[in-house]
Amino acid sequence: MERPIRSICIVGGGTAGWLTAAIIAARHASGLETTLVESETIGIIGVGEGTWPTMRSTLKKVGISETDFFRECNASFKHGAKFARWVTGEASDFYYHPLMLPEGFPSFDLAPYWMKYSEAQPQAPSFSNAVCFQEAVCELGLAPKLITTPEYAGVANYAYHLDAGRFAGFIRDHCVKKLGVRHIVDDVTEVIRDDAGDIDSVQTRKSGRLAADLFVDASGFRSLLLGETMGVPFVDRSDVLFIDRALALQVPYDDERSDIVPYTVSTAQKHGWIWDIGLQSRRGVGYVYSSNHTTADATLGELRAYVGDRGRDLQPREIKIACGHRQVFWKGNCVAVGLSGGFLEPLEASALVLIELSADMIATMLPATRETMAIVADRYNKTTQYRWDRIIDFLKLHYILSRRTDSAFWIDNRDPASIPQSLKDQMALWRYRAPGDQDFTSNCEMFPAASYQYVLFGMGFRTDIRHQPLDRDIGGAQRAFAQNETLKARWTKALPRNRELIDKIKALGLQKI
Repeated sequence: MERPIRSICIVGGGTAGWLTAAIIAARHASGLETTLVESETIGIIGVGEGTWPTMRSTLKKVGISETDFFRECNASFKHGAKFARWVTGEASDFYYHPLMLPEGFPSFDLAPYWMKYSEAQPQAPSFSNAVCFQEAVCELGLAPKLITTPEYAGVANYAYHLDAGRFAGFIRDHCVKKLGVRHIVDDVTEVIRDDAGDIDSVQTRKSGRLAADLFVDASGFRSLLLGETMGVPFVDRSDVLFIDRALALQVPYDDERSDIVPYTVSTAQKHGWIWDIGLQSRRGVGYVYSSNHTTADATLGELRAYVGDRGRDLQPREIKIACGHRQVFWKGNCVAVGLSGGFLEPLEASALVLIELSADMIATMLPATRETMAIVADRYNKTTQYRWDRIIDFLKLHYILSRRTDSAFWIDNRDPASIPQSLKDQMALWRYRAPGDQDFTSNCEMFPAASYQYVLFGMGFRTDIRHQPLDRDIGGAQRAFAQNETLKARWTKALPRNRELIDKIKALGLQKI
């Protein structure tokens, strides 16, 4: 007898729970009951405040107005990330990872031509500045669009910075009022399994027993369903990525008219790095570090020095990070999303995008019956594991290219024993050619080849181009470089400052698509 999937129970709120509920409920508007149960007594982590551009399509897909999002979530625009002091530690040391592809990429690869020109011209522009106009826009503090640009469209590709607490509440209200998600505020006291090993129901303190056909674990680091109940082990990846602690602050602006930096700033420190995210009313600032290389007191001193007088009396929140992920992410009729599935340091804002991708996979591949769930779970696990591995490779790339020698943290990160073989193999190939699409053959890639180029060449990596036939299309390269300069000149004059546009959006709204 077939057992149709007619109900889903999500255990845990926060961004992971509510974003998953929104994506599933928006896709399955009828025929599927979606319930979310969250505790009043368990708070959310609340520091995942940087997104990928994918969030734009996610919000649009679930029926949220971008204007409302800016009005309610303390949000701002994000062009990408600026990495300061990662290579040498000097004040002048920085590079960008913008969110736009290089001019002409991937049909035309400017990387070898840039290397050829930069070797002959010591004062040549940085790689990202030479191939993409977004760095110039960032340096001027400009927004990625105009007030006349419709919702979710942009002159430049963009993501968001957002207030994680406000965002979770915003998505919750949309789920309950617009998408029909059943919301239960209660504590889960017991998880009940059936004879086959599936989760039958969860027992709550006040609402009784909640049964469902599929359970989503959004319970955070505790991993109540997948880890504690289903017994899926945790795979520690701290042998590759050493960060396991964070000190987080919410720093007020000097005044309400202060500029909002339109990119995430990541500034390397002696034992880790500091994130700096500009929202409308404040900055989110935090120091992530390795407890095996330093102490909380030592990092607090560096954090206060970075923040200055505005943060002198602020008390940081300490967060312990378990670096790694579950051995599998879907077992039986239980699937983990967010921190319950794993977490890595927030260097490239991968946490929120993994929630988006995971929820979208669940919604898209949702099995019609329990009998086919094992097939879906297997595909989900293989895809999700692949994504975790690629994120780990990409994050580690930032560390192995650093030339800092001021602490054991940076030296240990370059130890070959800590570098995954998959990344070693890529680096061996990239000695002779720039990263390209041929290096990434899965349709589940997390980062395009261009992202690897921005980090590699931003950190001073050089590819031996002597064996490449560059002479055959120098004209095409010159035209692409010139086109980038044209775009740079145009948009650095035409785009508004970040706060200016956000204020206009809040007052006037954006045009609906």
